Parts: sequence; C-alpha cells; structure tokens
Amino acid sequence: MNIANDNDGIRLALEWAAKGMFITTPNPRVGCVIARDGQIIGAGFTQPAGQAHAEVQALRDAAQRGHDVRGATAYVTLEPCSHHGRTPPCADALVAAGLARVVAAIGDPNPLVAGQGMAKLHAAGIAVACGVLEHEAREMNIGFFSRMQRGRPWVRMKAAASLDGKTALHNGQSQWITGEAARADGHWWRARACAILTGIGTVTEDDPQLTVRGIDTPRQPRRIVIDSRLQISPNARVLEGGETWIVCAQRNAEKEALLRERGAEVIVLPNAAGKVDLPALMQELGRRQINELHVEAGFKLNGSLIAEGCVDELLLYLAPSLLGDGAGLFDLPALESLEGKRALSFHEVRQVGPDLRILARFP
Repeated sequence: MNIANDNDGIRLALEWAAKGMFITTPNPRVGCVIARDGQIIGAGFTQPAGQAHAEVQALRDAAQRGHDVRGATAYVTLEPCSHHGRTPPCADALVAAGLARVVAAIGDPNPLVAGQGMAKLHAAGIAVACGVLEHEAREMNIGFFSRMQRGRPWVRMKAAASLDGKTALHNGQSQWITGEAARADGHWWRARACAILTGIGTVTEDDPQLTVRGIDTPRQPRRIVIDSRLQISPNARVLEGGETWIVCAQRNAEKEALLRERGAEVIVLPNAAGKVDLPALMQELGRRQINELHVEAGFKLNGSLIAEGCVDELLLYLAPSLLGDGAGLFDLPALESLEGKRALSFHEVRQVGPDLRILARFP
C-alpha cells in the first residue's frame, strides 16, 4: 500500500494497532508505520506490557529490512510517550532515529504524557502533526481513554435475547437463543476486554467458565464475580486457573481462606444497603488498570449496574424469534412517565449470521 497522505498513513497504522487488540493491556493498542516517499519502510504494534511499544517495533522492522529512517515520516495512532515506565520513552527513540516528521492520530490522555511527547519531538526539530482520524484512534483505545480521563474502565454489557427481549424461557432454558456466528462474535468481544464480570446468580445457575473459546487469543481476561454474601462454591468453574476476583460486601474469614487456596482474591466493597458498592468497584477496577470491562450477568445485576450509572455501552444480540413469557434483559424499576426513560444512542447495528448485533451507548 502506498501512502498518499496523512489519512492513509494513520489508517494503515490503525490496522497495525488492531494486531495488538488482545495483548497490550493495560497499555493502549498502538500501531506505527514509517514511510519515505509514500513507501512503507517499517511497521509495528505495541507488544505485551513491559515489551517494546509500536514505535520501537517499527524502527526495528525498518532496520531489519535494511532501511535508513533518517528523514522519514512516522505515523502513529497515539502520541508517543515521553516518560519512563516499563520501557524508555518512545519520543526519545524517534528523536535518536533522526525522523523528519511524526504524525499522531490523537494525543495521549495519560497525564504523564498529555502533549509532552509531541512537545519533545518538536523541540528536537521534528515536524509534528496531531489529530488525524481521531475518532477511529479513540475507539481503538476507548477503555484506556476512559481509565485515564474518568478513573474507571469502559463498561460494555453483553446480552443475547429474542426480538421480544427474552434471555431465557420461563423454565430457565437459554442455550441457544442466538446462532453460532453471534456466539463466536461474543467471544471476540470477551477477548478484547481486560476483565469479564458476572454475578453470583449466574455462577450458581450456570457454573460458567467465563473464558474465551473458539477464537485464538494469547491471553484470557481476568474474571470477576459480584457475590455480596460470599456464597460462591470453592469448586465453581470460574475459579479454575486462579486469579479470579470475588467482590463481596461482608467478610467471612473461613470462606476467604478457601477462595485464596483456589488462587482467588476477595475484595470487600460494601454500600450502605449491605450490597456491593458498584460505583466504588468501577473506581477500584480503574485503579487496578482495567481498561475495558465486559459484563455477562443476569437481569438483576444488569439492572443494578445500569441503575447506578456503571454501564457505558450495551452489546446486544437479537435473534429473529419470539419466546413469550420468560426472563428479561434488565431488572429496572417501573417508570411513571416516559420522561424518566434512559436514553441511548445507536453506535452500530450489524447483522451477524441470522442475528442482529446492536451497540448502543449511554450518553
């Protein structure tokens, strides 16, 4: 692909960023392309935390191809970092390489960077530009922006239902409402998340693993269970493999010890009603560097999360069927007036196999 303008360069860099969709957390997904006279001479994407960022990968790629990058242009999907974290500053690497120009899609929301990366490049005599395909670049790292700007993850709630809004029959049967393509697509969304959250009701009734299956992923998201009274069985499949977080509202030393033996961590976050403080949990997850949180829970927890303002986006799969009386999507209080309705906006609507996938966002 030839690069005719900055849009072309950033668009290609975004394709490279997508290669790191499942691996970069808690770092952002970043891609970098280096070009000279419209020809690509190096490209790369950010590796797992502690390893090389996209800019360094692209510089290495150019060197391995035998290209001199001096005087070339680098297109990067996020402002190059300017601080020492797990790795040295990428801005320094670009300066040392002798690039003539750096184009960034969007500024880094991390307060440790926030314009300083571009300023460092400019001070070194490199021509800089920022603000190319910003919307696409932000979407690529919507969770990272959420954590940096709000201190909490981007919360995406997934559910599958019939056209009459039922997630299960009256007897609880729910496998399978949607088709194979929709289920595979749902696992792709699981894989891109940093963590998957469910409630004790779902664990008790379905005993899910909450793992990514059916698609290739080098990393399994962390699993989180909301369990106010620590009712979870130490033999629950969600505990297999360890590192599951159990969030409760009351302590139980004996049960906590059993869960620790299974490799789980118990987090105690009570609210005044003796339930888990959900907004406080979102802040805690932000502190623990969770960028994107994927929710797959029952209608009661779904309703509570929405009612307490903890959900940013709904990922709904609607099957072309009617189930009649059965379980609904969300347990929300009845309204006395339409003025109290919770408004959303359609972000994307797409057919997946025979089913419909809707991404709808809260304002």
